[in-house]
Amino acid sequence: MKAKELREMSAEELRKKEKDIREDLFKLKFQHGIRRLENPARLSELRRDIARIQTIMAEQANQ
Repeated sequence: MKAKELREMSAEELRKKEKDIREDLFKLKFQHGIRRLENPARLSELRRDIARIQTIMAEQANQ
């Protein structure tokens, strides 16, 4: 997800998006422990998305 798209979201939307991404990450980690993933790079993509959301939320809190 692009940072520009995230900056256009409200704080509530960002919290919901972060929650959804964390759930996806948990499911993928679980699957990765059981069997091999089709796209293991997706794990790092999700972690980066969470970091982007947290950064933007912090920026909005400081404004």
